[in-house]
Amino acid sequence: MPEGHTVHRLAAEHRRVFGGAPVRAESPQGRFAAGAARVDGRTLTDAQAHGKHLLLHFDDDRLVHVHLGIYGKHAFGPLPAPAPVGAVRLRLTGAEQHADLRGPGTCELLEPAGAAALLDRLGPDPLRADADPDRAHRRVERSRTSVAVLLMDQSVVAGPGNIYRAEVLFRQGVHPDVPGRALGRDRWTAIWDDLRVLMAEGVRTGRIDTVRPEHTPEAMGRPPRVDDHGGEVYVYRRAGAPCLVCGTPVATRVVGGRNLFWCPGCQRA
Repeated sequence: MPEGHTVHRLAAEHRRVFGGAPVRAESPQGRFAAGAARVDGRTLTDAQAHGKHLLLHFDDDRLVHVHLGIYGKHAFGPLPAPAPVGAVRLRLTGAEQHADLRGPGTCELLEPAGAAALLDRLGPDPLRADADPDRAHRRVERSRTSVAVLLMDQSVVAGPGNIYRAEVLFRQGVHPDVPGRALGRDRWTAIWDDLRVLMAEGVRTGRIDTVRPEHTPEAMGRPPRVDDHGGEVYVYRRAGAPCLVCGTPVATRVVGGRNLFWCPGCQRA
């Protein structure tokens, strides 16, 4: 599932391609035909991301809410747009480019009240200037749940996924089983600040790189990591491989239906 930095990049691309101008909207697949008809010909006034949710604002105050889920993909291309291929849920067409949305978990039209209710359910997003880390900390400091689970709870922090969860805990030397209420404000602040840095870099580059300069392939004389998600990481999907810092084999187990990775040497219980 795409993590929050990907959705922020999508929002920026929608603003660049369609912002401030009328767009054509259609649903070649048919599953969003009524919603597309309501925004067809309207002006896209803004595109915002909150966590893993994309909100496309139109000039009649309605919003198209998209959550990509596991299989969703957005593809931009020039005009003339080709005939739709596959299950295109939503096609937007502007003056020079088009964008096709395929396979999202959610694609729905929301009134302002519905959008407000959605945002109320989400925790603060480290990539947003209006994010309140204290709001997340109030949830964390009262919880017996492990920090590894809390970081994947989008009602606590919106945006991080499995990669950022594993990597920020490694970088901060926090064992994933530490309960939220045992974390302490200083360590929570360090985790939050690190997420902001790492995810902002993801927005800038379009990939997740979490290793510090002294642990890059060039600095260590090691081959670059080969993985379909891209990026240099410390523990994510490196189970059994030696830690880049201490050499201890990276551990893994399933938590909440997702594979969790950590270094028993650098992240002591």
